[in-house]
Amino acid sequence: MNTVNDKRTRTNASIISMMQRFSDIFVMFCGFYIINLIDSRVVDSPLWLHMLTALVVFQMVGGITDFYRSWRGVNFGSELQLILQNWTISLVISAGLMSFVNVIYLDFKQYMLLFFTVSVGFLFSRASIRFLSGFIRKLGYNTRNVAIVGNMPIGISLANSFLNAPWMGMNVVGHYSNVKIKSDDESEKNIIYCGDIDQLLVDAREGRIDKIYIAMAMSEEVTIRRLVNQLTDTTCSVMLIPDIFTLNVLHSRTEEVNGVPVVPLFETPMSGMNMVFKRIEDIIVSSLILLFISPVLLTISLAVKITSPGPIIFRQLRYGMDGKPIMVWKFRSMSVMENGDKVVQATKGDVRITPIGRILRSTSLDELPQFINVLKGDMSIVGPRPHAVAHNEQYRAIIQGYMLRHKVKPGITGWAQINGWRGETDTLEKMEKRVEFDLQYIRDWSIWLDLRIIFLTIFKGFVSKTAY
Repeated sequence: MNTVNDKRTRTNASIISMMQRFSDIFVMFCGFYIINLIDSRVVDSPLWLHMLTALVVFQMVGGITDFYRSWRGVNFGSELQLILQNWTISLVISAGLMSFVNVIYLDFKQYMLLFFTVSVGFLFSRASIRFLSGFIRKLGYNTRNVAIVGNMPIGISLANSFLNAPWMGMNVVGHYSNVKIKSDDESEKNIIYCGDIDQLLVDAREGRIDKIYIAMAMSEEVTIRRLVNQLTDTTCSVMLIPDIFTLNVLHSRTEEVNGVPVVPLFETPMSGMNMVFKRIEDIIVSSLILLFISPVLLTISLAVKITSPGPIIFRQLRYGMDGKPIMVWKFRSMSVMENGDKVVQATKGDVRITPIGRILRSTSLDELPQFINVLKGDMSIVGPRPHAVAHNEQYRAIIQGYMLRHKVKPGITGWAQINGWRGETDTLEKMEKRVEFDLQYIRDWSIWLDLRIIFLTIFKGFVSKTAY
């Protein structure tokens, strides 16, 4: 019985993957054809060449980003975000290739219309596939009976996610453990306690369970080994939930190195194609902003030069990505140029701050030259704010995970700043909260999160009562 279910699952999974590929091809061809109809053009060779080029690039990018994997258990927003990222870079690359061979088929307005048309098509096609998959699973196809073993909270959380997403076809049999936990937590009350590990083995051998998730702590290694060995006498699929979620990890996922499975603990999502997207975002946004604020930069430069002696730009040594030193640019706002082993943070009423500098610091206008750092590639528009080297050396020894902020490029604005953790850090708690939000940003990074932070910075990131 279990063997039949496994075959049915694999067959339907491959059908769903084929449906995704064919729907993507269909949507892209329809998008190009619609643009062609709007302009009343004849379907000719340049159109076919452009369509095929965009399709080939899209499939290549999909292979790099592992897009045609199983999306079972992944929210629709994540799937849609990745397909739009793939489509964006595919359209840009294909347009570049067409321009290189001197085949200009569409202008900028038509490209934007094409992007919007195909994006809407992807939205409806992928939503339809999910709906159809959920409907099929409700009929009893492509479903699995799953069980959770162990008392780690992440296991109960996983079971509840299955219950809250019935379209996934994961039927939760219940929870097995040698020690039944008595808890008033409402989330745990939704999961049926089915017995100890011996009962699990009985149910697994009788074919009542298709998939088992082991959620045990590292300290239970002996029990885990014994359980896995005993489950080899069943036909169940066994999944181990690593006990890494008790650690302050940045971005965990499974990888394989020379055939050996590994789980990176201190890794970021900003690698591979994501790094390319991040850099493109930085170049486009910083170029537009510099063009827009150029009169402001000139005015501030004159004001700094006229009102106090010294250079206009203050270059301070900071830690960049991977802890490598960079020179961060700022409009000089003080009468001193501290850049050594000891840097005293500005405080309220600090006598070192010049009159014009006080205005610049309270409005963050002193940081505008850092958009040049972004264009150079030393910084990013959004990221953890760079601290003076002296402060880094001070806090890295007393705040766990402090240096993990440097797994990404420092930013002009960040998640911590728009959440109120900006300015003077006169207590350890303030710096700990800033680091906490910085690490949360790195874990949850996406282009959309960056755009959200940039938007919120306009309203709540420039002026602060704690910026002196």
